[in-house]
Amino acid sequence: MKQSVELDLDIGNEHIVVQRRYEALGAFNDLLIAIWFLIGSFFFLNDSLVESGTWLFIAGSAQLIIKPLIKLTGLIHVSRVSHKST
Repeated sequence: MKQSVELDLDIGNEHIVVQRRYEALGAFNDLLIAIWFLIGSFFFLNDSLVESGTWLFIAGSAQLIIKPLIKLTGLIHVSRVSHKST
């Protein structure tokens, strides 16, 4: 039996949707963070690439800030519900 991966709740005009797409986005973000830090670490082994390595660390650090935002957005996604008039 397949479990539902989505929960929909209507509260007044608000529609709350919780979906696994945010988990995938978070995992992709984590992958990019790991790539930036790994490449940046290798760049620090070569003096001519230290500046580029520093920028990769900055990019990875910025994505660490984005990580909790993705998590919070995924926990509660609120959008307007359009009601059809009959």
